[in-house]
Amino acid sequence: MLAQEAIAGGRTAILLKLALVRGPAIMAPAPPALPPKSSMDRYAVIGNPVAHSLSPAIHARFAAQFAERIEYVALAAPLDGFRASVERFFREGGRGANVTLPFKMEAFELAHVRSQRARESGAANFLARREDGTIAADNTDGAGLVADLRDNLGMDIEGASILMIGAGGAARGVIGPLLGEGPARLVVANRDVERGRALAARFASAGQVESCALDRIPDTAFGLVVNATSASTLGMPLALPDESIFRPGVLAYDMAYGANARAFLERAAARGARACDGLGMLVEQAAESFRLWRGRRPATREVIAELRAGRA
Repeated sequence: MLAQEAIAGGRTAILLKLALVRGPAIMAPAPPALPPKSSMDRYAVIGNPVAHSLSPAIHARFAAQFAERIEYVALAAPLDGFRASVERFFREGGRGANVTLPFKMEAFELAHVRSQRARESGAANFLARREDGTIAADNTDGAGLVADLRDNLGMDIEGASILMIGAGGAARGVIGPLLGEGPARLVVANRDVERGRALAARFASAGQVESCALDRIPDTAFGLVVNATSASTLGMPLALPDESIFRPGVLAYDMAYGANARAFLERAAARGARACDGLGMLVEQAAESFRLWRGRRPATREVIAELRAGRA
């Protein structure tokens, strides 16, 4: 889940040189075979719009930890010109790109090689140019969510009951990694019941997955409630049984961050739930992208703290 930013001229260079800091290891797929790193490797986040992206600032901090010189820019691709934008970026020497809305499905389709995470979700937020010129795709959103929940928020996903609100691309991109942590149960609640049922069926072999309508959410003790809808961003209220799903001991998590997550989080906190937005997920999925590109995973906690302080 990347933020989005449009920058006039399309390019913002980041040059940093600081002391080496090594971050914690994470179990994840091996990086694709990439061309040799140069003194100024180029990366980008591509979307439309990309006006409020934090990705360049995040990757600047990551590069600084390893005293690496990289260029990470935000590129706004035309809605009908994503493929052409990506091909031009790689043709001009780009090594890798993060992809945000509304192009994640197109990113998946244009790739020559797709990771299991990308195939499970049917979308990609990560692209890398390989040594032979082909493009590899991955989806780091789920790894980012799991890392934030487990490592930053202390959530024990194994054995937990999870309520996933929404059945769109955001939910599809994270359910596989969540189920990989061994929850007791994951319930997908969605306005469109058939869409929720299809998503549950897609991941049925990976764990205990159920689906229901928003007004038929079971009155059970969920340990984690994840908002994967765009309702908060669009200012649309969700018809949820707050009194039964939000309670003390529950972690309510909105995959959006900042003002876009405020309405959902305030509802949850009013019922005594612990509430958190998706800023940590944004940083953690970026760290996973950096690891796949550069071979080293950066530390994230200080980066998250700095960004929160800057947005307070």
